[in-house]
Amino acid sequence: MTAYILRRLLHMIPIVFGVAVLVFVLFATVGEDPVRTALGSHATPEAIADLRSRWGLDKPLPMQFVDFVRRIATFDLGESYNSGEKLTVIFKRGALVSLSVTVPPFLVGIVLSIAVALLIAYFRGSWLDHYSTFVFVGSMSVSYLVYIITFQYVFAFRLDWFPISGYEPGLASIPYLLLPWIIIVVVSAGPDIRVLRTVFLDETRADYVRTAFAKGAGEGRVLFKHILKNAMIPVLTYWVTSVPFLILGAFLMERFFSIPGIGDTLINAVNTGDRPILMTLTVLIAIAYSLFNLLTDILYAYVDPRVKLS
Repeated sequence: MTAYILRRLLHMIPIVFGVAVLVFVLFATVGEDPVRTALGSHATPEAIADLRSRWGLDKPLPMQFVDFVRRIATFDLGESYNSGEKLTVIFKRGALVSLSVTVPPFLVGIVLSIAVALLIAYFRGSWLDHYSTFVFVGSMSVSYLVYIITFQYVFAFRLDWFPISGYEPGLASIPYLLLPWIIIVVVSAGPDIRVLRTVFLDETRADYVRTAFAKGAGEGRVLFKHILKNAMIPVLTYWVTSVPFLILGAFLMERFFSIPGIGDTLINAVNTGDRPILMTLTVLIAIAYSLFNLLTDILYAYVDPRVKLS
């Protein structure tokens, strides 16, 4: 296991390096000069030269790229062009907020989706199966933004059940996060349950299921003990590939609900042209996605003894 993890980590290096190259070239060749944008059109040549030196933009492009990679590798990420604040401080503060937005509904959604999908698979071919399929396919056809705007208008503005926006640190944030949590669970329920239902129904046609029934096992026991366990590999794969969409949903949620997380920081950086935040966060997201894929492969070996890591 240790050798496999080390090999996978080594394989991540060229992937992350390639992402860093693409990000650096894109920002170095496209867009306005960040120094002139920060100082304005009436800045003196001395002020421009000083700021270029402070940000390291007076160096040749290869040296700038080496500095960028070094900052990523050492987690000394530099500072924001707009606020001058250290990126490590910005990301640490925003990551904690973003995790509070995404992790609770993600975990609740996993449990809820598995339970509902197993129930639908148990009553396959019934009116519950057909009606739920219609409902979930319809929910998948609605945009994320429609859910956000509708829930804000109905439950926050009209009914006044939740704050419409805002955030407080600590446990005081829960009233502000309840509505975003509900929206994330509702939005993810449709595609999650549809995929899991298909996976569970495919497993019901496997030979081991017929063998279990032939030995006298009840349908509930076969469904919840055997099918669920053997379906975990496609289930794990599905949820890992859903992580980028979860991040996208968090970005929208934080923006519409004025939650100061990573998503809100990223969108503000796009609007203000804060290049260090955009470049660094793009590479960090690529690293995180690669680590999630590695974690998935490791979990494969635990949920299915037939899988061998090599």
